[in-house]
Amino acid sequence: MLIIHLALLSLTEATRISASALSRVAAALQKQATRDFGPMWQVSATVDAFDRLEDVPVGYWPLIVVDDVPDAAGFHLDENGQPFSLIEFSDSWSLTASHEMLEMLADPLGNRLIAGRSPHPDQGVVEFLVEVADPSEAASFGYTVNSMLVSDFFTPRFYDPVAADGVRYSFGGHIRQPRQILRGGYITWRDPVTDEWWQQTWFSGDRPSFRKLGRLTGSSIRAAVDARTKTVSRIARDAPETERFTAALELVAQAKESTRARAEAWRRQIDRLRTADPLAGAWEGGEEDNG
Repeated sequence: MLIIHLALLSLTEATRISASALSRVAAALQKQATRDFGPMWQVSATVDAFDRLEDVPVGYWPLIVVDDVPDAAGFHLDENGQPFSLIEFSDSWSLTASHEMLEMLADPLGNRLIAGRSPHPDQGVVEFLVEVADPSEAASFGYTVNSMLVSDFFTPRFYDPVAADGVRYSFGGHIRQPRQILRGGYITWRDPVTDEWWQQTWFSGDRPSFRKLGRLTGSSIRAAVDARTKTVSRIARDAPETERFTAALELVAQAKESTRARAEAWRRQIDRLRTADPLAGAWEGGEEDNG
């Protein structure tokens, strides 16, 4: 299995994200990719934090935190067709970073399609764009890794033809049947009969609604869809207002107490090792090495 290498870095104002915060989020993303996402989607990835774009090794795909995202499109391809993502800074930027990471791992080029029955009653078999975090993208369905808020995602069974008992359709278990969207989420598909793109969204109201996007002419489907749907800016704007985000902040404060205590214990042990005689009591008998 090929390993995907991701680089997390910040191009925001210097005071917004410290090197420590960047490293903590990178560690949370690494654990999510390895423990949660990888086994379900058969993907292997590393996530490392870097100070500057110049420090990113060749072959890494960057996740770049910026002050604002032009046209609200987080996903892009560089001049060589390699993926990179822009993450709009907010108090909940770890959630956005997780969202972008998961979708990059599942569909690096932003063009992966899977056939299935359309949610629209007037359509038949359509082609769904694989956006693993969109149907349950709202912060209220996220969860914490290392006390950092990260995004929920659906499993490959999301595209099953019918619902079945005991099947896990999303990591957090919030999605209960194939092709279901939750409040705050959406899915996107192409109708091959008309060559038009459609969405089912649930951004307001008591139930999801349909909207026709029209024909697509851009090179990356996901980049065009994200820009039209304003995914990145919506997550950055809405997530800090949720109860789940508030709970995550409280968890961060509790975790800091634990990590601070553990760090002090490590420091005390290191100090003892530095001041003690490492050979005291370790050997008995024997002869001195005189060279």
